[in-house]
Order: sequence, then C-alpha cells, then structure tokens
Amino acid sequence: MVEGATQSGMRANIKDVSSAAGVSIKTVSRVINNERYVRPATRARVEAAMAALGFRPSAAARALAGGRAFQIALMCSNPGPYYLHGLIAGLRGRCATERVQLVVHAYERDADEPGADVRSLLRQMNPDGVVLTPPIADDLAVLDALERAGTPHVRISPGVAADRTPAVAIDNEAAARDMTQALIELGHRRIGFVVGHRAYGVSSHRLAGYLDALRAAGIALDLDLVQQGAFDVPSGRAAGERLLALAEPPTAIFASSDDMAAGVLAAANRAGVAVPGRLSVAGFDDTPLAEALWPPLSTVRQPIPELAAQAADLLFTHAAPGLRIIPHRLVMRESSAACPAA
Repeated sequence: MVEGATQSGMRANIKDVSSAAGVSIKTVSRVINNERYVRPATRARVEAAMAALGFRPSAAARALAGGRAFQIALMCSNPGPYYLHGLIAGLRGRCATERVQLVVHAYERDADEPGADVRSLLRQMNPDGVVLTPPIADDLAVLDALERAGTPHVRISPGVAADRTPAVAIDNEAAARDMTQALIELGHRRIGFVVGHRAYGVSSHRLAGYLDALRAAGIALDLDLVQQGAFDVPSGRAAGERLLALAEPPTAIFASSDDMAAGVLAAANRAGVAVPGRLSVAGFDDTPLAEALWPPLSTVRQPIPELAAQAADLLFTHAAPGLRIIPHRLVMRESSAACPAA
C-alpha cells in the first residue's frame, strides 16, 4: 500500500515512519490525512521521516489510515454526451488536486425509486461526497437519503429547494430571457420554443425566461409555438417538424439545449427551409456540437466544466448550503439572422 524503502531495501510502511519519527502510528495517520491537532514540530518530524524513507502513501493506504474512501461520486443521467464530458472534465482537475478518485455513477432517469439507488451506492462505495446533476438533484428522497447517511453532497443546476444544499448554477431563466430578447431584437415576432425534459427543473426555468421576454416585448403567447422536447436530438427534430408544419410557422426557433437545436436544424433541412435565410435557430449550453453544426449554432454558453469545478470546490471546502450563480453569455453565430419579414 505504500511506496518507499527502508535501509534494508524493504518497502517502507507506516510503522517504519512511526518508528523513525518517534511517534504513534495514529499520529502518522493524522499527518498523512492532513488533519488538525498535530503540533507543528511533530508534523515536521513525521514529514522529515517520510521524506528520508521515501514514503509516499497510496490512496488505499490513506483510506485505511483515516477511514476515508478518497473518492467522490458523480451521479448523472443526461442524454447529451457533451454535457457529461464537460462535467467530468471540470471535476477531474479538482479531484486530482485533492488526490481523490472520481467515480461516475449512471442512474435511470425514469427509475421508480432513485433513493434506493443512492442508498445502494453509499453501501457499496461509501464515498466521501456526491455531486448530483439534474434531474436527480431535484429528487427530495435522494436528498433525504444523503442527509440521513451524513454524506456531503452538492448539486449542479438544482430546479427546486436551491438553498437546501450547497449548489452551483447559471441563472437559467435570465439566460433564456436574454436569448429570446436577442431574437426579438433581430425582428422576430413568431419565435418557437422547444422545452426540455419535464423531469428537469431547469426546463421550467428556461420556459419562464422565454415567456418573460415575450411579455416584456408585448408579444402575445401562441401556445402552438411551444413544443415539448426531451434534451435530445430526436425530440428536437420532432418538435421542429411540428413547428414548421404550422399554418403560420415561426421565423425563429429557440431550443433549450444544443442537442434539441441540432434536431431542429435537421427538421429544417429535411423541409427545405433555409437557415438562417427563412428560419433562425438558437440553442442552449454551447457544447462542442454547437460550433460543429452547419450553420454554426447561436446559443447560450453555460460553462459546464466550470460548473463542475465549482461544485467540487463547494464539496471539498465543506461550503454552507446556498446557491452560487456563475455567469452565462450569449454566443451569436451564423444560425441566426434578421427576420426576413422585418
């Protein structure tokens, strides 16, 4: 479990460090785990002994010494691979700094009892902390299970009870309002909106931002322009087809994820509707997909890796409950242009 060697050539262990430093094994464990209540002089003596012996504890040794798992779990269920990749990228750097392992635990979004899944995870892994993403971040049974177990946890983009735990998000309502306003400023009055999966609290927040922008501009709501999606390409394509089949189709469609916006672009291409000549399209997230599409997609930049890194920071610093908001911004690309009738 350890690296290093004694003078006899054997690999050094925690007992060797204890003997060399003249302290107990428990004191060495406290130094290894950077715990408080170790006198500076004692800590220096232990660290000097570790250096002299070439002793470096592995994560397994640290776990046995301090009773910690030295791993955190990311619980996620999202149809967009770019979103998951961004989360992992943001968490891994912070985990490396803390010398803990990141374990990704997928769960079924439509599971009957997500709380049972969490309890099973805690029994099997006993993680030092858990990062929750939508929609499980909004499952109160899951939050109750984690609280009963005493497992630290943070949430990314919670849709309900945002102040119950440490959490981080962008202002989803403001972001959707800003993009809708940008399309209005381009002269669009008939703006379709593709709502995200019903299980996600952020879906209602983004819808609220769209509606707020319409009200502020004095544009009457046409319910036919609001179509349900599921945060994936097929649902975006189906919603786009319904919108473009209307007797008076929209001149712009704002889909509340890049994947759904990609589906809208596919529907427009299949229908022979030029983008942005006849139809402007916008998405949400600014995943790598947005820039790879043709035409490149106007979108709301949600800094997913930064959200994840901030979540890890909240977890490792034992932050108090409360929602930390980080900025979003609009990225206007070639998929949107002035309304042709403006």
